[in-house]
Parts: sequence; structure tokens; C-alpha cells
Amino acid sequence: MAKIAVVFHSGYGHTLRMAQSVAEGAGATLVPIDADGNLAEGAWETLAAADAIIMGSPTYMGMVSWQFKKFADASSKPWFGQAWKDKIFAGFTNSASMNGDKLSTIQYLITLAMQHGGVWVGTAQMPANSKAAQRNDVGYLGTFSGAMAQSPSDASAAEMLPGDLETASLFGKRVAEIATKFRG
Repeated sequence: MAKIAVVFHSGYGHTLRMAQSVAEGAGATLVPIDADGNLAEGAWETLAAADAIIMGSPTYMGMVSWQFKKFADASSKPWFGQAWKDKIFAGFTNSASMNGDKLSTIQYLITLAMQHGGVWVGTAQMPANSKAAQRNDVGYLGTFSGAMAQSPSDASAAEMLPGDLETASLFGKRVAEIATKFRG
């Protein structure tokens, strides 16, 4: 079985819930980025030992949070030694608006993975885009590059839609399956 780490920042708890769903689906270890943009002791070692790294950040102003960006900049040390080369990577995000420029965040995560020489995994989920589709359906946001969720700005993390969380869990499961195949 592949070792998987979910490294993420959550500002208000929504991205934490999403990270928990991704980790549940992947059988992964959570690696939170704190409010100051730092990792706990031993977290860099967890990432080094992982076969796959799933990255998550809320989308703030069309990009990852500054806390996640601080982590990304600090990852230049493993980058310099090509320590994460050929690892599986994937990513997820959440924002208040239906679109909210979440794709910009996912594209940033893809670029970060490519900088590290990683192999990116998308959702491979069919979108719920028929007239019969409901907002709580799996794949309602129709994303392929990474998992996305939408949480109204006045909704608590506990009010996240089960469909978005199930989408995240299925995404985690896919990453785990690909990482296990890739690992051989």
C-alpha cells in the first residue's frame, strides 16, 4: 500500500473538512499548515517518506492562501535535492463562490508539483451536468484537474455539502489507487 500525505492549510475549517475527506478516501496522513504557515515537527519527514502528496488550500483572491505559499516556498529545499521527484501529486481547494477562480489555485498546485518533478493525478470524475443534476451530487462542480468544493461565505464548516465531501473522498481514493499502481 502506498504512503500518502495530505498537506493543507485551512483558514476557517472548510478546507480542513475537505482534507479530512480526501485523507479518508486515500488512507492518508494529514499534514496541516498552521496559521503562521509552518509545519509541525516531523512533517517534512512525513512528506519525504510519502509516495504521494495531496496538496490543499482555500482559494483566497484567486490563489492559494499566503500560509500555503509560505510552505510552497519552503519546499525549495527538497526541490533543490530533487527529493520529491517522481512522487504522485494531486490537489484540492474550496472557496465561497461557485467559480471563485478555484482553477487558478489548482493550476498553481499543478505548477508546484511539476517544479518538483512530480506526476499529477486529476479527479477522473464525470461531472453532474444534466438537467436532473442536484447541487449535492458528486462531481457537481465539474472539475477534472483537482477536487473543488464550494461553501457559502456565511456557512460554517459543519454545513459543507455531503456531495462535495464525497467528491473529495472519491478523489482521495483515486490518488491512492494511482499511487499504489505507480509504486509497483
